[in-house]
Amino acid sequence: MLEARDAHLTRGGRPALAGVGLALRPGELVALCGPNGAGKSSLFAVLAGELRPDLGAALLDGRPLAAMTAAGLARERAALEQAPALAAPFTVTALVALGAATAPRGAADEGAIVARAMAATGIAALAGRPADRLSGGERARAHLARVLAQLWTGRAAGGGRFLLLDEPTASLDVAHQVAVLRLARAEADAGTGVLAVLHDLNLAAAFADRVLLMSEGRAIAEGAPGEVLEAGRLSEVYRIPIAVEQSAGGMLRIAPDLSRA
Repeated sequence: MLEARDAHLTRGGRPALAGVGLALRPGELVALCGPNGAGKSSLFAVLAGELRPDLGAALLDGRPLAAMTAAGLARERAALEQAPALAAPFTVTALVALGAATAPRGAADEGAIVARAMAATGIAALAGRPADRLSGGERARAHLARVLAQLWTGRAAGGGRFLLLDEPTASLDVAHQVAVLRLARAEADAGTGVLAVLHDLNLAAAFADRVLLMSEGRAIAEGAPGEVLEAGRLSEVYRIPIAVEQSAGGMLRIAPDLSRA
């Protein structure tokens, strides 16, 4: 289990997290939702081991993330940041292969995993293109493929249990947003613990097992999407009237209520 316990964090002199807890278990998809500045990316960074909480703890199977080596942590979890850097003119294949390089030598067929990750994200046709010349959406999918390659090579080495995605749909069109969440859902169904920071509440409702709703560095509610994504609560958190409807098939439809805005 990957968890944050009573995490407090200050960033830039301002409180980013105020006693937030979250436990991510293998085989579930948890959506982290809330308005800008709610603390979602800060909690993501704590769970990824990129930031150490000022108070509280970040743990993997009860072991502090801070006690793990970078290689050991990379083998267990793969994390896609909100705006991953691209510091060199890699081809798309070379960029994705950076993820596969995290596994111990000989632990997996890296070439096959890279090809699989590129196929899964729909970028196989871009293999020889310079990654720095891709569109924003293409680059986002290339970085997702890189992170999947890391996850799968880690799994081949006995790890690869957690996938963390910070706003993975931000620069994608509707079709690719759905494709990314289907990939995340498939990983969860295969036994991976998946955390996804999402602004689209409809995608969270459609794909997540649990939702953690945050505001001003605090956890407001956690539970099944139908329990957490309630119109009154959302309207208060987002400070705009929000309507929530349920279709005959049980799907939630969430949108600003412009008749009252």
